[in-house]
Amino acid sequence: MKAAVLREVGKPLQIEDVQIGKPGPREVLIRTSAAGVCHSDLHFIEGAYPYPLPVVLGHESAGIVEQVGSDVTRLKPGDHVITCLSAFCGHCEACLTGHLTLCSSPNEVQRRPDEPPRLREDAGAMNQFINLSSFAEQMLIHENACVAVRPDMPLDRAALIGCGVITGVGSVIHTAQVRPGETVAVIGCGGVGLAAINGAAIAGAGRIIAVDMSPAKDNMARSFGATDFICAADGDPVRQILDMTQGGVQHSFEAIGLAKTAEQAFGMLRRGGTATVIGMIPVGQTVSLKGSALLGERRIQGSQMGSNRFPVDMPRLVDFYMAGKLKLDEMISRRIKLEDVNDAFTEMKTGQIARSVIVFDS
Repeated sequence: MKAAVLREVGKPLQIEDVQIGKPGPREVLIRTSAAGVCHSDLHFIEGAYPYPLPVVLGHESAGIVEQVGSDVTRLKPGDHVITCLSAFCGHCEACLTGHLTLCSSPNEVQRRPDEPPRLREDAGAMNQFINLSSFAEQMLIHENACVAVRPDMPLDRAALIGCGVITGVGSVIHTAQVRPGETVAVIGCGGVGLAAINGAAIAGAGRIIAVDMSPAKDNMARSFGATDFICAADGDPVRQILDMTQGGVQHSFEAIGLAKTAEQAFGMLRRGGTATVIGMIPVGQTVSLKGSALLGERRIQGSQMGSNRFPVDMPRLVDFYMAGKLKLDEMISRRIKLEDVNDAFTEMKTGQIARSVIVFDS
């Protein structure tokens, strides 16, 4: 099969032929229909987060089940599925208490060292990226890394739910538990930030302030539910939000992945407010806060994949889309072929697009 392989940090992905195995007892083989080009992949390409090389990247995807292993009971060939990188074991304390993204035994969904690898090249094993590797024509994954969804859901839009949408919407609804009427600010209007804006609108937030360096994101943010837009290039967004809200917001969301913007998210809170960091802050960066601000019961927290329970959440998000409540059509800026993936990452760096989606030939 064709796949996009990262062989060296800082270098373009290479389109290569990669060998894929047969499903084990609890594994499924999926024909990839679509894969979103997510900023998280760029972190690994640029070395902000390390990963064993060579590796087939990609983690935001949807497809159709082709084969299932002998012990798989929840899926069958022909099922339309969305994948999720936060695969879960299903029996640790975190899983049993409904915190699937905090699974303490994630290695159980991977093959053991004494088993043949899921992906190979002529020179030996090829690493699988966070349980998925979806920049490829097929995926071989554990059944706990995907969920079946209704077949009338367009798969190019379903793919977005697999990471960016579940992360953004979940951070609002699950992690922060935004309530109707509360005030929200979202820093960063890329795919995850737009999903957080959309999630805040679904949750009934009274005021949703979008913040981005690009003034071109104004109309896009409003189409996802923002009531206000601040261009951070025009001045200090913290001071602007404190002034326009008369003291700060109740919830802020950092969707870029920088220490500076995480500090800004905390700084724009009112007393009793909560800042939720969604973005992947590079390894080694430290977030500094004013200790005295904690006396006002302001809080800062992280969110792992939107604190999702994806086997339940993703079918519900599909229903939200089909009912016109979840904005996915507007999020897709480009539909591309696998061979164009490097151009998509270059375009991503401009900050002018929401999401490129790789669409595979059926």
